[in-house]
This record gives sequence, C-alpha cells and structure tokens, in this order.
Amino acid sequence: MRETFAGMPWWVKWVAIPLLVLFVFGGVITSILGALISFVFKLLLFVGLVAGLVFIVKKFTGSGTKSSSRDW
Repeated sequence: MRETFAGMPWWVKWVAIPLLVLFVFGGVITSILGALISFVFKLLLFVGLVAGLVFIVKKFTGSGTKSSSRDW
C-alpha cells in the first residue's frame, strides 16, 4: 500500500483522496457532527436550567433559614 502512494503526485494524496472521502462519507460525518452538537447544546441547556432552578429556590427559601444549608 505504501509503495502505491509513494509513486503518486502530492495533490492526489493531499487533495483528491480527502475530497473522495468527504464525498463518500460526508453524510455520515455530517450526521455524527450534528448529533454531537445537538447533544452538547441540550447538555448546556440542562445545566443552565438546573442552575437557574437552584438559584431561584435558594433565593426564595434560603434567606429565612440558615440551618437548611447545613442539611445539604
């Protein structure tokens, strides 16, 4: 395999073959990246919502009772 690529010009190794890979597997790469980005967005949204909920609960319930913070 190495001897096959050794005789090829540089543009075949560095331009044509990567373009063929993108052409053949582009849909798979796009769907994997889309799913990964969607997962990260949903994870960040979840973390933000939980942080907001904790902030609201502590704001309304934490001002009067100091002993409840020790229970955590």
